[in-house]
Amino acid sequence: MQKEMKQAWAVTKASRRPEDEGKQAPITLENRTKKEPEHKSPRELFPGSLLFRRWGEDLTESQQTLAYDLFMQFGYNVYLSDRLPLNRSIEEFRGPRCLQKQYPQHLPTLSVVLTLMNEAMSVIHRAIISIINRTPSHLLKELILVDDFSSNEELKRNLDKQIQLYKKKYPKLLKLIRHTKRRGLTQARLSGYQAATADVVAILDAHVEVTTGWAEPILARIQEDHTVIISPTLDGISYDTFKVIQYPTFPIGFDWKLWCLIDYMPMDWYFLNDESAPVKSPSVMGIFAANRLFLRKIGSLDAGMMIYGGENVELSFRVWQCGGKIEILPCSRIAHLQRATKPYAPNLKLLMKRNALRVAEVWMDEYKYMVYLSWNLPLENHGIDYGDVSSRKKLRKKLKCKSFDWYLKNVYPSLKPIPNIVAYGVLRNSLNENFCIDQGPPKDASPIMFYCHGSETQILFYSLTGQLYVGKMYDRWSAYFQCLADLGEGERPKLLPCSEAAKNGSHIFWDFKQGEAIINRNTKRCMEVKKGPSESYIIVFQECTGQSWNIQYIVRNSGIPETFG
Repeated sequence: MQKEMKQAWAVTKASRRPEDEGKQAPITLENRTKKEPEHKSPRELFPGSLLFRRWGEDLTESQQTLAYDLFMQFGYNVYLSDRLPLNRSIEEFRGPRCLQKQYPQHLPTLSVVLTLMNEAMSVIHRAIISIINRTPSHLLKELILVDDFSSNEELKRNLDKQIQLYKKKYPKLLKLIRHTKRRGLTQARLSGYQAATADVVAILDAHVEVTTGWAEPILARIQEDHTVIISPTLDGISYDTFKVIQYPTFPIGFDWKLWCLIDYMPMDWYFLNDESAPVKSPSVMGIFAANRLFLRKIGSLDAGMMIYGGENVELSFRVWQCGGKIEILPCSRIAHLQRATKPYAPNLKLLMKRNALRVAEVWMDEYKYMVYLSWNLPLENHGIDYGDVSSRKKLRKKLKCKSFDWYLKNVYPSLKPIPNIVAYGVLRNSLNENFCIDQGPPKDASPIMFYCHGSETQILFYSLTGQLYVGKMYDRWSAYFQCLADLGEGERPKLLPCSEAAKNGSHIFWDFKQGEAIINRNTKRCMEVKKGPSESYIIVFQECTGQSWNIQYIVRNSGIPETFG
């Protein structure tokens, strides 16, 4: 995507004509952009673009340029969004049981928080209008917009004016909070939460469209149990076509880097034979609703989380470990706009890494090492400042929160730690230390030597029992560790699922000391490298010739023999 953006700006500047400048009129409630004359595009200006794969074949060159310019700025198809109805209908995706449900007449009141940073005005309008039109007016107490110091000129000029127009029609309903400097997603959500006054607070992104009946299931469930944090079922809005795509209901999980991912539906939910039943979830995405006072009791949001990433997992640990629970509601559906790029930073991994360490230090107890291993960081002296966590640790002690071991066993048992890791990181051979062992193409199931880059395909983990795990530690569905195996015949190595290899009697146990050979305990063959074609190297199993290996990090005080380090 970054390569495409660089190419696009060059083409955009070369293609734009002076008379096209300034033609994009602001999207307001009073002035919608008129439909432009239809023209056949004489040629494609941006072949292979993400924006034009499924859309835009009839655009003129000037329209293509304008659409691409906006796409590069916002990360979604603003050109199309500006030409769609602000009050568009969305297909009904709720199941029959949800449509039959009746909710109490008296429900808690609701504050909705919309956080935004450099959003298109048409997208913001669509979010506001959908919330106003599809939330019972006697339940919707306020709608709070938080602008995290957007740099977009249209937002600076027009957002206040548009809010005033809404206030004329809906007095006292809308509030606008503007940050005077960029404070990040968590701080924006926190600002909105702190301004809320209703019984329940729903924190949403500004690029959503809520559907009919979205609020009542949330309010009814929280009225039943004020300790439940609720996530609606999220459907998708395509960043290019703006079509709404139905997604299944699923729990939200995460890997050991604390990146969110979808998880299996729990079996006990299926046994209920009720498609409308709440789904227990280990975590939430960034969109959730909570009893305002309960959220305050457990510490609202961690203001020490910077810019973007990990704040939802931090909240999830705190909820589960400190007396609450998290559920996904199949009967509450919100369409969420997918973005081709995130606006907060060009490299979110750096922010996510910092925030993940902060979460680990406060909430993950003896399992925090898995976060460090997953990010390939030393357990000590890693040089990353995750901020002062003393107040969050005091909060945990005050609330008498449960341990992370309890969380793993009772909430997320499918998240499996790797025990007894004694060394990890990239693994280099003495023959040429510019090359590292790499997982290689997954379909080949055979490791390779590749120029060292330190990404997850090159991270190895050596256990006290002698297994060498290679590559990613946790895939999207289950614990799936790849073990280096010597099949006993042929010289090429294989990667096998560790559980499968153990059952088949494959040779997956190795003797390894830092700066010495790697020897299979059963076959007695060494893992070594030999010159391949050109300047490449090939991993082979053969009689030992004296080659040595060095791994990046050693875990001290782990029970490993002193001769290793």
